[in-house]
Amino acid sequence: MAVYRSKTSQRSSPEADRLVADAISLAASGSRIEDEFWELRLLERLARLLKSQNQNVIDAALDQTFKINTVAFEVLADNAETLAESLTLEYEGQSWDALLIAMPIVAHTRYQIPSGALPVQVIEATALALQRSIAATDTRLAIVPWLYSIDQMPHSHCQTRILLDALSTAAVSASEMKLEMRGMSETIAVLADPRFIIAVIAAPSSQPLFRWQAETPSRQERGVSLVEWQAAMHEPIASLFPGCEFNLLLPEAYFTNCRLADKQVRPLSIRAAVNFLESALSIIPAGLSCVVGAFGEEQADEYRLAFSMKGSGDVVYGVIWPLYDREHVANDALNDVSNDESPIKEICDALRDAGIEDVFRHAVLFAPELCDDCGAPLFPDRQGEVVHAEMPEDTPTQQPLFH
Repeated sequence: MAVYRSKTSQRSSPEADRLVADAISLAASGSRIEDEFWELRLLERLARLLKSQNQNVIDAALDQTFKINTVAFEVLADNAETLAESLTLEYEGQSWDALLIAMPIVAHTRYQIPSGALPVQVIEATALALQRSIAATDTRLAIVPWLYSIDQMPHSHCQTRILLDALSTAAVSASEMKLEMRGMSETIAVLADPRFIIAVIAAPSSQPLFRWQAETPSRQERGVSLVEWQAAMHEPIASLFPGCEFNLLLPEAYFTNCRLADKQVRPLSIRAAVNFLESALSIIPAGLSCVVGAFGEEQADEYRLAFSMKGSGDVVYGVIWPLYDREHVANDALNDVSNDESPIKEICDALRDAGIEDVFRHAVLFAPELCDDCGAPLFPDRQGEVVHAEMPEDTPTQQPLFH
């Protein structure tokens, strides 16, 4: 996907070591001219790896820098993302800059969030709204005719670059996209999730891609573009999302918007879970308890939230709050809510906003265990055991559990 977390050791190689060395050198550079030297070397190495589809080397280098130098990790991650989501190409003697963009729809429901092929009228509405509200003058577009779930998105820099190449060619040449949409993975049924429309926007090299890059009088601020985008797309998206509440984010660069959508859906996951339990168990939110614990191998990669009926130790439902590469929680502060920007503080605020008053926070790091039988994540109870979330046997049939 669009985020990276170090979870397993990647085998080092000379190519990975050189990437790490260049990233560390770029991070330590003290001048712009030295920056350009190291950046060019780093980009050339990354470009060769992307062309040869050698994702393992990139992952190994990211893993090493994540552990030893967080600044170098940011440098390497940003440059890998840049090459995966943007390029310059030539067409009929003209040089074009192309950028892969994501248009997130953050949704929650008590029913089902759709995905799959986009109707022609929605594609046309999307193109028109992009041209009128987002894209600068003289840009060209190519839109994938598919509404993506997270499970269906490109899951690596190399896969993202393949999609970028295909869409960029289609955009600048106005030709048919060469994409195989059959064989898409199944979408996991959850109650709060982002969906994405993906496109490429291309402009003559060194010219603006977006309206907020343009000079006056064509310039339009991001906030104005967002309002216009949401107004233009509300009806087409509402027709696709019956029974769902949703929010449209500003179309932006692929990796940035994937992270933003993933983060925005987390508090909605809590609200959707509480709404589901309120309906399924005929209970008010104040009648629920929540136990929160951090999970990871050596550091917190996610928090798992276990819901119970107040007064009962049985975990009836579970929600996962993932952490992303720019979020780090020290192992001695896993349950510390004194920092307003900490994930656990945000989780507790979201639980309170959803009406949950009884919240217990574990201070230890749990191993990220899964159920041996079904593969579902296990959730912490108040005693510190990790257990399977099980709805009461007499509960009416509802949507699948929100793992």
